[in-house]
Parts: sequence; C-alpha cells; structure tokens
Amino acid sequence: MMNNTKPAFSLRLNVSGRWVYVSSEGQAHEDVQVVRAFPISDPLHGISIVSADGYELLWLDTLDDLPRETQQQVNDALASREFMPEILRINAVSTYATPSVWDVQTDRGDTSFTLKGEEDIRRLVGQTLLIDDSHGIHYLIRDVAALDKHSRRLLDHFL
Repeated sequence: MMNNTKPAFSLRLNVSGRWVYVSSEGQAHEDVQVVRAFPISDPLHGISIVSADGYELLWLDTLDDLPRETQQQVNDALASREFMPEILRINAVSTYATPSVWDVQTDRGDTSFTLKGEEDIRRLVGQTLLIDDSHGIHYLIRDVAALDKHSRRLLDHFL
C-alpha cells in the first residue's frame, strides 16, 4: 500500500529574521522565499518554496493537506513577503498628466503615491488592474466596475 501523504517539513525564522526551510529529511535551507504561483488569480493554490539561489525546494498544490501549524508557518512566510494593498477608492489625483500624485483609500488605510506614467497601470484578467507607484509598490484594483463612480471617472483619464 502506498502512502500518499506529503512529507513533513517546517519553516522557521532564524535569528536574522530570514526563513529557513527544513525538509522531511532534516536538511535546512537558509534564506528561502515562499511565493505564490498566481497571487492574484488563484492565491490559494500553487505555492512554492524557493532556495536562496532560485531553485524550487518544494511545490504545494494547496495548503489544505498540511497540518495547521505548518499552514500557519507558510502563511506567515507569505505575509512577510507580500505587500499589495487593494485600492477601494480613488479620492483625488493631482493632475491628469503624469507624474501624478494619487490620494487613495486601500484595504490597509488611506495613502498617497506617485504614478510615474500611464504604462505603470497594467490590465490583468478581466477588470483587474495592477498599478505600480514610483517606489515599486504594487496596488491592486480587483474589479474596476466595483469602484464608485468618482473613482472610475478619475481612473478613466489614465486608461
């Protein structure tokens, strides 16, 4: 009879605050990254643990099969790497030409950022947009149609 369970592994933070992957064989890999294959379109499936030199150490189709403690370790590692505020409302823009300062409400609070150029607004799947600010922070608009009329009107000037 075959055992189809995933081999046990663990993730932990070292004293430098970097993630360490420990394989089921007990081999430790320092400074790993935990990344989602499809962070926007399918964030619950396809998670990879990648070594410091870019090699995949482990692929997870889903976290559902993992023990709760391991799920939490993976989620903590993902949260420490991912920072993509979702824009809920565009309050104002400084000008319709770029560069332009945007005052927005996000799921993480109010903020402002500078849009360098219209090419920094990318259409993803359907009505989803990804906006890169001048500091390299990515902002997500999950559904343009779900924005209020004022926000859509301001956004239309840049699309």
